[in-house]
Amino acid sequence: MHVDEAVLAPLRERYGEPVLLDWEGEISEREHSLATYDPRRMHDVTLFIFNGERLALIRKPGFEPGIWRPPGGGVKADEDFVAGVEREALEETGLRVELQRYLVAATARFLYEPHDVSWRTHVFLATTDDVELAPQDTEEIQAARWGTLPELSGPLRERLLATGRAFWRYRVALHDAAAEAIAADSV
Repeated sequence: MHVDEAVLAPLRERYGEPVLLDWEGEISEREHSLATYDPRRMHDVTLFIFNGERLALIRKPGFEPGIWRPPGGGVKADEDFVAGVEREALEETGLRVELQRYLVAATARFLYEPHDVSWRTHVFLATTDDVELAPQDTEEIQAARWGTLPELSGPLRERLLATGRAFWRYRVALHDAAAEAIAADSV
């Protein structure tokens, strides 16, 4: 995997030590297909992009009704990590961002007999002065909107859990850990 310790060590030095999260859960056949569609990619970066109190949220075409989450994606093998994160933010939201803090480093094990999947997620806090959300990748992103951290931690959290899907339970664990890290930073 190209997002290895050689890539992550300077990010921790620059953006701080992240909270470590270990997660494990059984996934469906559909979720397994999503996690393994590109066998070279076993990671994602999730971005908590703030403009003041507003938090950027995205919706993909396959999401259940009422599902919104922070944007993110994969860093390509030949790409600088920060440049890859900035590219993903621009593609999914149309926002130019500046990374502020490495919030969460998650290691997940998605259980799907006999082909369990190991996955890493890196959650970063970013800021933007941009006001208008305008996703560039309109095939992958159905919509983007401004929300708030309390909305993500409240009604959107409940909606994710109500789906019963493991991937959304994982997202909730990521969001909860990131929200706690953000709260700890503001104390």
